[in-house]
Amino acid sequence: MGGGGGGEEEGKTLEYTPTWVVAAVCTVIVAISLAAERFLHYGGKFLKKKNQKPLYEALQKVKEELMLLGFISLLLTVTQNGITKICVPPGLTRHMLPCTWEDEDEDEEHESHSHTNSHFQTFSAGIGRRLLSHADPNYCFKKHKEPLLSVEAIHHLHIFIFVLAIVHVAFSVLIVVFGGAKIRQWKLWEDSIAKQNYDSNQVLKPRVTHVHQHDFIKGRFSGLGKDSALMGWLVSFFKQFYGSVTKSDYVTLRLGFIMTHCRGNPKFDFHKYMIRALEDDFKQVVGISWYLWVFVVIFLLLNVHGWHAYFWIAFIPFILLIAVGTKLEHVITELAHEVAEKHAAIEGELVVRPSDDHFWFHRPQIVLFLIHFILFQNAFEIAIFFWIWVTYGFNSCIMGRVIYIVPRLVIGVFIQVLCSYSTLPLYAIVTQMGTNFKKAIFDEHVQVGLVGWAQKAKKRKGLKPESQHGSGQGSSHAGIQLGSVFPKRASLPEGNSSGPPRADESG
Repeated sequence: MGGGGGGEEEGKTLEYTPTWVVAAVCTVIVAISLAAERFLHYGGKFLKKKNQKPLYEALQKVKEELMLLGFISLLLTVTQNGITKICVPPGLTRHMLPCTWEDEDEDEEHESHSHTNSHFQTFSAGIGRRLLSHADPNYCFKKHKEPLLSVEAIHHLHIFIFVLAIVHVAFSVLIVVFGGAKIRQWKLWEDSIAKQNYDSNQVLKPRVTHVHQHDFIKGRFSGLGKDSALMGWLVSFFKQFYGSVTKSDYVTLRLGFIMTHCRGNPKFDFHKYMIRALEDDFKQVVGISWYLWVFVVIFLLLNVHGWHAYFWIAFIPFILLIAVGTKLEHVITELAHEVAEKHAAIEGELVVRPSDDHFWFHRPQIVLFLIHFILFQNAFEIAIFFWIWVTYGFNSCIMGRVIYIVPRLVIGVFIQVLCSYSTLPLYAIVTQMGTNFKKAIFDEHVQVGLVGWAQKAKKRKGLKPESQHGSGQGSSHAGIQLGSVFPKRASLPEGNSSGPPRADESG
């Protein structure tokens, strides 16, 4: 190492770095890493102690995401020298740019008025040069070409992926925390029902209920028949913004679920089951699936100067969230219409009939997929805003104009609030109105017993001679059917006294 110029100082390796600096930096990094690992470890122990298995599994998902981030980080670090030595003709790097060269000149003028941003960019460039300490920065330029991706660009991409994953996990947790707080307020309604101490005979006690005077019907049935389809959608659209689930909605949907899936147990704790089912779904929402990463890649491809992709893409989760909320409200409206169109008065309590027919493509699981995508896309929008702000500055050309920035932030906050206090609570209760119930209806020890029972039934079926297969087909088929359906949603086998525990024995 020669005269100690600035470039040489930035490019010096560990061979010429004081040992106390190396030791101090390693100590800080290891300490932070161990603290994070211990925090996740004791968090998992606490959840297991509180018998919160779904949340514990969600925490394991977070660990998987962090492990994936660590692998991405390692891969980028190891391969960056090779990537920067991939040389391409200059013409290939002049198209589909997030910023034009004219914008870059303007940014340099802004930098002269922003010391903080200039200092951070110099710091980032320094990191990039250190990461490429053994690479020749002029490798491609000597060949009259340009590197496919510079070290600084790799470094910024590295930070972006990390920020995206962290923001998505954080936003998902906030959504479930605030949404769960809203749902737990319904416990008062569940407790008021439990205080009535009714039995199965009292649920259908011989008294007349005037259907059109029922609070559940009055709030959702216009009485115009099939011609009111448009009005029903309009009511569902606006209702998601205020009083999305009322007490009459909760009581009626609860009774419909109980009378369909566990008729013999009117005291079934529907609220506890609903919370367990929501926690079970949360572990899917908190993860970043492969198709979400594909979306990130597509968006990075479309982030071309003049297209304002950051602005237009913000409307995707907004429109989807409004559509999901409207559909969930409309499912409740359809349940009310079914009863109101068939009966003017009924004997006993008003009971709705849950069915998958009310959901898109007869699959309630589609709603969870859309909510997962909405939360990820919103986190992506917010994460990329802060990433650009910190990395390139607020006045960077890649940030865009203020007229495009403000609506993006407003939409992001709106999505977080609406999803927490309306859409997620709606999802928690309305998705129970499908044809089948979820496995969360059983306690954990019952779930284990069901799986064991199904496996034994399947094994017994395989051992039975072909001549005796017909006599035992009913019981064995029920066990195999439950074993295959159980991981997602389940339905109780009927007419099988030797089968698994019933749903009305749990909760």
